[in-house]
Amino acid sequence: MGCIWLSRTRTWLALAVVSAFLGIALLFFSTSPGCSRQGLETAVEQGSFGVTDDLITLGSSLALSGHASYLGTQTLRGALCYLNHVNDQGGVHGRKLKLVSYDDSYDPPRCLANTQRLIIEDQVFALFCYVGTPTTVKILPLLEDARIPLLGMFTGANALREPFSRYIINIRASYYQETAAAVRHLVNDLGLKRIAVFYQYDAYGFDGLTGTELALKEFNLAPVARGSYVRGTLDVEEGLTKIEDSRAEAVVMIGTYDPCARFIQLAQNNGFSPIFYTVSFVGAEELARRLGPESGPVVVMSQVVPPTEGADARKFSGGAQEYVELLAKYFPDEKPNSVGLEGYYNARILVEGLRRAGRNLTREGFITAIESVRDYELGPGQTVNFGPENHQGMERVYFTRLKGGRFTLVESWPEVQSDFMRVRAGGAP
Repeated sequence: MGCIWLSRTRTWLALAVVSAFLGIALLFFSTSPGCSRQGLETAVEQGSFGVTDDLITLGSSLALSGHASYLGTQTLRGALCYLNHVNDQGGVHGRKLKLVSYDDSYDPPRCLANTQRLIIEDQVFALFCYVGTPTTVKILPLLEDARIPLLGMFTGANALREPFSRYIINIRASYYQETAAAVRHLVNDLGLKRIAVFYQYDAYGFDGLTGTELALKEFNLAPVARGSYVRGTLDVEEGLTKIEDSRAEAVVMIGTYDPCARFIQLAQNNGFSPIFYTVSFVGAEELARRLGPESGPVVVMSQVVPPTEGADARKFSGGAQEYVELLAKYFPDEKPNSVGLEGYYNARILVEGLRRAGRNLTREGFITAIESVRDYELGPGQTVNFGPENHQGMERVYFTRLKGGRFTLVESWPEVQSDFMRVRAGGAP
């Protein structure tokens, strides 16, 4: 109980700090030279913090170190390659874009502290490109008090969608949509009914578990087993034992790349060969790297953006191709990947909203501008739509599978089924 009380106390204190900020700012004016009380009052009323004649300042908290650092780093670089491109073209309505980013190591309290700093000290215009469910959910109470938009999060958490908030703008499809589509394929296309769930024991894992349970319920099914691990650890053995004992034919995995890779490798060593399905947050490229090119089991991953390389990428040229080119220009040592492409898409939508909002930029005007986006094309087959009651721009879910050390687009579910049957019989996929 003591830990719960401390957590709630910290949240209340954070809310009090942010709520008090506007009043304190008006009392003490500003540390910036030449800023008057009247100017601050106008900023409070119009929501124009983070905007000057030649600059728009944005803020991000994401994992740049620790066990989810690949996800944070690639999201950031995918966004920055487009923001840098826009700045090189003169910015938006004569203003350059500056992104202040802080490392939270996928730790919710650090994310909360970073966000307070971005709002209070950095006075950013909007929050952008957060990574992870437990971290992002932690800051939600601050948004309405600060009246600040949060756009383009690398998480499909339902808590960012329900209840609806004017200040939360999602780009990607949700975990509920990913798991629902996956369960349909597992049951309808592959004929599987014994489906287990392996999940991270936190808000992210619970969200994916709930989505899977709801999807299975549509087929009058329920998970045959549930196994979990603690965020930040590789302690997957207990969860694996529960799932192995259930004789599951498929395992839905809601985790990060290291524990998911360890789970699959240990299962393989034990002769346990279900289909392993993971949601997009796991990170395709890092999971593939850890499993290696000779990985034996059938591993399928849903994606909310199209592939970024090879023949698959050419089917989705346009936005994906521009990302590849801009990444090569601004981060030449990086390889294109699905995580970075999502960050790039986030930046595309951000900039489109800023352009539509016009030169007289305010937070409320920016949100209204985003809500005006209809049939905005990121690339062939990739359109984005928003509205006053719709703050999720994309709905589409793709499926990829691990083959030869990389994830490629699933074009034939019967082929996946055939490979699965061969693996179950002791053969190579």
